[in-house]
Amino acid sequence: MSDTQPFEPPLLEYRSVTKTFTGHTEDLLILKDLTWSLPARVSASITGESGAGKSTLLHLAAALDRPTSGTIAVAGKPVSALKEKELSGFRAKTVGIIFQFHFLLKEFSVAENVWMPAWLAGEPKKSAQARAHDLLAQVGMDSRSQDYPGVLSGGERQRVALARALINDPPLLLADEPTGNLDERNSHLVQELLLDLVTKTQKTLLLVTHDRAFAQRCQQSWRLTAGTLVPEAMP
Repeated sequence: MSDTQPFEPPLLEYRSVTKTFTGHTEDLLILKDLTWSLPARVSASITGESGAGKSTLLHLAAALDRPTSGTIAVAGKPVSALKEKELSGFRAKTVGIIFQFHFLLKEFSVAENVWMPAWLAGEPKKSAQARAHDLLAQVGMDSRSQDYPGVLSGGERQRVALARALINDPPLLLADEPTGNLDERNSHLVQELLLDLVTKTQKTLLLVTHDRAFAQRCQQSWRLTAGTLVPEAMP
């Protein structure tokens, strides 16, 4: 009997990706012919100087932006070629995003902020509500489910945002400075929850952070410099 494992393609892949922004006097090169991939069920961090293009890298994976040239594929699908009408379905089912700012809808309760994306994606309301309650329990926010974002602390809002990012069970989780606005205690709590849930749910995580200690807790650590990714030494 052969011990050879079946080939599994990368969950996230950048193929010869270049991204430039047009300035007033000259174009700004952000990514330069980047070819890089991330296997399924692996966590990777991206660090780099401010303005290096870290957030752009994530936005391209989420199809919130398009490359100047090259292809980005998620779960084997070339997302950079998706038409506008296909993008909402892709984002709803394939990618979960956590931003530095929570972007919770202030006019809706904590529970509604979490279950509504699943309901809008076609899941029956009762099922979506039940799963939202379970996710809120996992991030320690089930007791605040009927509260509104305006009465929550920054750390609590990010925990709700994490539950919302997971509600549609996406294979890829993108986290853009998720602890950047938090104090040390809440930052540590959100880090623990994020990494624990990624492991439990077998997600692929791409994390952008300025926190080197946080970055080093991922399975892979990379630095974005001069438009390309270089591996960082792990402890």
